[in-house]
Amino acid sequence: MHTGESEHGLRKILDMTRMISIVLLCLHDYFYCYRAFVKWKMTSGVTSRILSFLVHTGLFRHPYLTQVSILLFLFISLLGATGKKDEDVKFSRGLVVMATGLLLFGSSWGLLSLDLEPTTLAALYITGTSLGYLLVLTGGTTLSSVIRYRIDEGDIFNRDNESFPQEERLLQNEYSVNLPARYFLKGRQRRSWINIINPFRSLLVLGSPGSGKSYFVIRHVITQHIRKGFSMFIYDFKFDDLSIIAYNTFLKYRFTYPVLPKFYVINFDDLSLSHRCNPL
Repeated sequence: MHTGESEHGLRKILDMTRMISIVLLCLHDYFYCYRAFVKWKMTSGVTSRILSFLVHTGLFRHPYLTQVSILLFLFISLLGATGKKDEDVKFSRGLVVMATGLLLFGSSWGLLSLDLEPTTLAALYITGTSLGYLLVLTGGTTLSSVIRYRIDEGDIFNRDNESFPQEERLLQNEYSVNLPARYFLKGRQRRSWINIINPFRSLLVLGSPGSGKSYFVIRHVITQHIRKGFSMFIYDFKFDDLSIIAYNTFLKYRFTYPVLPKFYVINFDDLSLSHRCNPL
C-alpha cells in the first residue's frame, strides 16, 4: 500500500537520481571544455581530483558514454515524475520536445571536432548539451503527465486511488444499528456494513434536503430498533413518511414485545389525525 512515508522516500530517491544526472552533465562539460575553464579561471583542485578519479573508470573515454549515463539517470528520475495535469497537452507535443532534446544533446559532441577558440567552442557545447538536457526533461515530464491523465480519465471520481478495504462483516448486538452499504475496491463493487454498535453515544445525521438521510439511515434505525423491542419517540417533520414506516414495522414485530406497547400520534396541523393528550 502507498503511504506518505513511502512516497516521500521514493521522491527523495528520484530527486537524488536527477541530481546525479545534473552533476554528471556538469562534469562532462567541465572535462571536454577544460581548456576554456582554465582560461576562465574556473578550475579547482577538488574538481580536478574528482575528474582524475572518474577518468580511470572509463566513463570519459568517449562523449557518448557520459551522455548515455546522464540520460539513463535522467530517465530513471522521470519514471516517478507526475507532471501537471493539463487536458490541452498532447502526447505528440511531449514526444517532439523529447526527440528534439535527444537529437540536440546527442549531436552536440560533434562540435568538439570544430576548429574554434576554446572559449567559443565551450560556450557552444555547454549551450547545446544544457538546452538538449532541458528539452529532454521537459518532454519527459509532459509525457508522464499525459500518460497519467489518460490513466486517470476513466476514473473521474478517483474511485481506484481513494478506495480502501472497508468493514464487510455484519456486527450485531441487542442495541446495534447496521446500515448496508457498497463501495469500490480495485475496480469492483463490494458490499459492506456500517455497524453502529453503541447508538447510545448518539447518532447525528447531516445532509442537505433530499440527500437521503431518512431513506439510508433513519428508516433503518426505526425498523431495526422496533424489531429489537425498543419503544420510540419520533418527530415526523414530513408527516406521515416516518410514521407509516414505524407503524407498519410495529404491526409486523409487535409479537416480540413482552408487554404490547401502544401507538399514538400527536398532530397539531390536522387534529383529525391526532390523539388527544394533556401536554402538562
